[in-house]
Amino acid sequence: MIFQVRTDNHIRNSAAFAESIRTDVETAIGDRFGDRLRRVEVYLEDVNSDKGGIDTRCSVEVHLAGRPAVAAHDVAADVETAVDGAVERVLRVIEKQLGRQDDRAGHTSAAGDQGM
Repeated sequence: MIFQVRTDNHIRNSAAFAESIRTDVETAIGDRFGDRLRRVEVYLEDVNSDKGGIDTRCSVEVHLAGRPAVAAHDVAADVETAVDGAVERVLRVIEKQLGRQDDRAGHTSAAGDQGM
């Protein structure tokens, strides 16, 4: 799996910082989709720079084998909270998409119609 962490000029990136984020993201996503993960990209930016406030934006893009890329973002006061929020959101999107795929695979829909 390819894992990338990219930051803007206002967030200091280092090998230790990237590894810390990788560990958090892999723990959340890898447990469910580890064998299907191909690439994960995390983008961090400090929206307001030195002005402060709730201004750290994290975007997470996940590429699963045989599926189009899925992305989500969150904005929070600090990097860790923004990463956690973005990961939670991207997981919901992936689970929703995979649930739809399962429904097309022959499960009964909520309306009681048999899938194709």
